[in-house]
Amino acid sequence: MKAEIITIGDELLIGQVIDTNSAWMAAQLNAIGVDVKQITSIADARLQILHALSEAGNRARIVLISGGLGPTRDDITKQTLCEYFDTNLIVDESALADITAFFARRGISMTELNRKQSEMPAVCTSIPNPAGTARGMWFEKDNTIFISMPGVPFEMKTIMTDYVLPALKKRFPNTAVVHRTILTTGLGESFLAARIEAWENSLPGYIKLAYLPQPGIVRLRLTARGCHEDKLQKEIDTLIEKLYGLIPELIFGEGTETLEGVIGKLLLSKKQTMATAESCTGGSIAQKITSVSGSSAYYKGSVVAYSNEIKQQVLNVDHESLAQNGAVSREVVEQMAQGACRVLNTNWAISVSGIAGPDGGTEEKPVGTVWIGVAGPDGVTSQKFLFGDNRERNNIRATIAALNMLRSKILQSM
Repeated sequence: MKAEIITIGDELLIGQVIDTNSAWMAAQLNAIGVDVKQITSIADARLQILHALSEAGNRARIVLISGGLGPTRDDITKQTLCEYFDTNLIVDESALADITAFFARRGISMTELNRKQSEMPAVCTSIPNPAGTARGMWFEKDNTIFISMPGVPFEMKTIMTDYVLPALKKRFPNTAVVHRTILTTGLGESFLAARIEAWENSLPGYIKLAYLPQPGIVRLRLTARGCHEDKLQKEIDTLIEKLYGLIPELIFGEGTETLEGVIGKLLLSKKQTMATAESCTGGSIAQKITSVSGSSAYYKGSVVAYSNEIKQQVLNVDHESLAQNGAVSREVVEQMAQGACRVLNTNWAISVSGIAGPDGGTEEKPVGTVWIGVAGPDGVTSQKFLFGDNRERNNIRATIAALNMLRSKILQSM
């Protein structure tokens, strides 16, 4: 089943508002077995809307539209839909009652513009909107379903969840889609693909693998399509079990899990604590750790030792080590990690020191050189990384590498 999404609004095209609606709608459609083949963003302009509707209607069985349903003059979607479906606006008494009640509950007088929102195209099925005043509209033309919804995200999501998705599932019941996403780190996309090539080649035609890379992480998403969800789920589970056997050291989680969340669960299970000592990452690791709800149960704090002075005075890094080896060195990050454990009284500590760029590099230590240390109950270890010449990406990749080193060390200690 093919679908398209059309988002309407000048604000989308000038970069004033980011189109999050399309991503959410596509995910929901995909989950019920509907393939989104195209997403189009267009201006609040009659000709563009008419052209987009005509083109999408020729290609897809389902067309979702969001935006342009507000009460002001610049919102012209409803009038243009009337033109496309050769109909006119009529007052929907149920919609008018809902809008009247909406403003009455808030003690606000309703304007004529608000009343006009109760006018709906005569040929559509009006979809209630418990979260606002702009109703959704369901049209059918030439074997294609068109569904228009408000552009306000929480209103669109309410209409989709309460009405659109159940109606589509009832209309098209015979397609099953099963997704499972594996999260990996430690190996780039091309190297990972080479590592699992034989496994990928063994996949049946109705199961597809997608590589979804981002700095430091590659997600592997398996998608199975067919008629029997239980059978597809079992096949996916069997394939994933084989994948775990192939790259166990690279997999850190599944779905929406995060490295920081996985670390938190491990520390809670062992009733242990951690700290961070950061130089080039400037607190990024601490931010990741504390983004997890409940992290105060295992995370004690951080020392952002950006200067050598702080490394020495707070973390007790030896002056001679700094003088002989430099701040970006095995000796210094190991002492930073040990110092953090000692000063903050924790079981574990991560330390990072590097040259983020764009300047500061040398022939011996080019931009992107990062040393990461992990101190724990069994001592301290460190590793050197060469990331690249982009400061922002170096920060992200160093943060991920540090978290993954800690995760690996905790698992080894169990």
